[in-house]
Amino acid sequence: MSQTVRIRIDEHEIEVPAGRNLLQAILEAGVDLPYFCWHPELGAVGACRQCAVTKYKDDEDEHGRVDMACMTPCTDGLRISVADEQAASMREAVIEFLMTNHPHDCPVCEEGGECHLQDMTVMSGHVYRRYRGTKRTHRNQDLGPFVGHEMNRCIACYRCTRYYRDYAGGTDLDVFGAHNHVYFGRAEDGTLESPFAGNLVEVCPTGVFTDKTLSEHYSRKWDLQSAPSICSGCAVGCNTLPGERYGRIKRVWNRYHGQINGYFLCDRGRYGYGYVNAEDRPRQVEGFEDAEQALSQLAEAVQRSEVAAVGSPRASLEANFALQQLVGEQHFYRGESSQQQAASAAALEFIRAGSRIASARQIERCDAALVIGEDLTNTAPRLALSLRQMARQKGIESAEKARIPRWLDAAVRTYAQDTRSQLYLASLGATELDGIATRCEHADPAGLCAWAEQIAEAIEAADTQHPIAADLLAAERPLVIAGTSLGSVRLIKAAQRIVEALKKAGREVAVHGVWPEANSVGAEMLGGQPLQALIEAAEAGKIQQLIVLENDLYRRAPKVQIDALLAAVPSLLALDHSRTPTMNQAHAVLPAASFAEGDGSYINSEGRAQRAFQVHQPDNDIAGSWRWLQRIAVRAERPLGNTLDELLSLLAEHRPDLAGVREAAPGAQTRVGTSRVPRMSHRYSGRAAMHADRTMHEPRPPADADSPLAFSMEGASPVAEKPPATIPIFWAPRWNSGQSLNKFQQEIGGELRGGDPGVLLLDSSSSRRKPGPSGLEAGAGAKALDPGFRRDDGDLFAVPPDPSSPRKRGSMPDKTPLFAVPLHHIFGSEELSQRGEAILERAGTWPVSLHPQTAEALGVARSTAVRIRIGEEFALLPLQLDSTLPTDLIGLPTGCPGVPYFDSGAAVHLEAAE
Repeated sequence: MSQTVRIRIDEHEIEVPAGRNLLQAILEAGVDLPYFCWHPELGAVGACRQCAVTKYKDDEDEHGRVDMACMTPCTDGLRISVADEQAASMREAVIEFLMTNHPHDCPVCEEGGECHLQDMTVMSGHVYRRYRGTKRTHRNQDLGPFVGHEMNRCIACYRCTRYYRDYAGGTDLDVFGAHNHVYFGRAEDGTLESPFAGNLVEVCPTGVFTDKTLSEHYSRKWDLQSAPSICSGCAVGCNTLPGERYGRIKRVWNRYHGQINGYFLCDRGRYGYGYVNAEDRPRQVEGFEDAEQALSQLAEAVQRSEVAAVGSPRASLEANFALQQLVGEQHFYRGESSQQQAASAAALEFIRAGSRIASARQIERCDAALVIGEDLTNTAPRLALSLRQMARQKGIESAEKARIPRWLDAAVRTYAQDTRSQLYLASLGATELDGIATRCEHADPAGLCAWAEQIAEAIEAADTQHPIAADLLAAERPLVIAGTSLGSVRLIKAAQRIVEALKKAGREVAVHGVWPEANSVGAEMLGGQPLQALIEAAEAGKIQQLIVLENDLYRRAPKVQIDALLAAVPSLLALDHSRTPTMNQAHAVLPAASFAEGDGSYINSEGRAQRAFQVHQPDNDIAGSWRWLQRIAVRAERPLGNTLDELLSLLAEHRPDLAGVREAAPGAQTRVGTSRVPRMSHRYSGRAAMHADRTMHEPRPPADADSPLAFSMEGASPVAEKPPATIPIFWAPRWNSGQSLNKFQQEIGGELRGGDPGVLLLDSSSSRRKPGPSGLEAGAGAKALDPGFRRDDGDLFAVPPDPSSPRKRGSMPDKTPLFAVPLHHIFGSEELSQRGEAILERAGTWPVSLHPQTAEALGVARSTAVRIRIGEEFALLPLQLDSTLPTDLIGLPTGCPGVPYFDSGAAVHLEAAE
């Protein structure tokens, strides 16, 4: 079969790849054809019968027959008609049938104005309802704090269960009943368990599944001001579209990126925006009379070289760079723990060692994968979703060999059955991905290191008797994933050794690293002095003024150390958008912009620099962190430019390895024709009414000197060719729903027209320059950098407890502590998202985890809660027994509210709660 074929759609001939889904080919040709059940990521099942076309046998056939476009492959000479009367009549009849039970509630439906059902109803020509019978009704369910349920609106397209069960691996949502009484929901009320449940809101073509957080402060979709942004929940760098109204973020929508998030987000990224709307956010300058006094006094301190500063892996690259330049590299400190900083450096070397750094989309196409030390569902959720698709590749490829196209979803799954690609997982305990893994290795960090090193040795020796080594060597597209979650340099080095062994064996091995925060990679590339060096300098009385940029130091080191640091600093300035324990200790505060109120660039775990644009203009004194620093720099006669573009030019001049960040998005002078790109939809309403308490005149839109976007509904046409990085709204004539995305893609499911946003900065030949000394080079905190989790060096794991030894119930002798390992939680471990009410409700509690034997030996097996001591800090936490956790360890919910800071391997004393 040729690679491309020619087909005729009505009077037009087009060339398409052989075997392409006909519906997809029609939409890519720019022809509008209604559909419901088909989805680019879910394939075709022919459930709705809405995409009817007339298919002709040959050029002599004048009548043809009606066929479903989504179930038809493109073959050479295929001739079809979308406009033919018999196909159009069937589409109209199908939509009328689907609407017999659909309620007439568009004016109050949350999907109104962005509803695929509305679009398809109009597109099919159905305008009048003849049905006068009684409509069937259903009882709605409480599905938790994220997703609302309005079952009466269902048209039985089956998208929800196909996504939730088949694609995302969920088990608690299903279809019940039959005929008119088919029901999509849970067996009983209860929170949806999948951490990807929020995608149901976008997958559903009607208003059955709704965004419950938007419902609480609802605004019509067309009245939301939006801008392209980046998720701050982890380092994967998913693209998002935050929507704002009345100065508050109302929702976060998925923004398609062909190489990263595709069509789906995790629930932390979708619902973790609550901190932006927090009532306790700093909105005014604190500790000074006004902003001018703050800028003048800080500028004088900078001129006297009295200022030291702490950067942040959650702050933008521009903010970190501006602060580094303002105070000088020798006075700029990394805002990470010593252990995290060392692991971050090792992870950067790891991804540079691979043949290529795989994007989330490329991960899906690998045929064998090894994940070392990461529970991806909790540390990099979007990658876990990609691995679920990767596990299906072997089955899909076997179906393709049997001439079943991959888009024919039900047939592929039936043919493939349980055929899966090789997926090997090595983690502390059970993970959500274990069910699809070829093999799972659960061990303490020392055991994981030894296990990974054995694999490396087997690959180096070409030992085909070792099953994992043999599978990786036999794979055409092997993948290795490792990261910083366990804080172990040795473990990352073991993963790197596997990668290098595979390369020496002639394999093109893909890699991907895992970091905890949105700009962890950018912070590592920018460099800086270790935090431990700052603590030592403060204790020596060398720090007079300290600026902390978007960081809570109590999350970076033990409380006793941070208390001593802050007590030794005469003046502490917090530059942040959220009120943290560090800010509460500050002498002065500058209110920073969140991602919604400021522009900035971030480098994700793929090494891709991306731009987040300001969604709306904030009130009060709030400004972007880099903007505050620019203002201080001007007064200190150390100019850093006046705009974002000028600051980026300075970054490129000082750091050639980061110069590509300028290309992450178009500059502020970019125009579409002669117009800016509007942040508001062309149907935006009420601009004067929003300010009626101040004036009845419509205010002039604020000027934006830092981006090509406008705070207005006026500007480039909604369907004009915009640079992909600047598209704030996906809309096209007749396509008001998110399905309009197909009008913006080169091919459906592929890149956006003009290429996916961002620019890759890293590859195997990238510069390995480290501008700032590492913690080891500085001689600061060397023991804390990486204990290695070895039991033979007199390190933190030198005296493991014996779970079989008798112990007095309710007590834990000081001489036999447990050793802490971090357990990450998708809802709770990340600093910013945990501030949102919906996330907190979804998270519930964060327990301490012990092996049952350990709990029994300690006399806490029957306790519901335990009291722990780490250093001088105590916490009372629920207890959870986990038989997959090693017996000599205690799993602590890292980063979660109420849990003290701890390093991996820290000694923990435990007793039953009174």
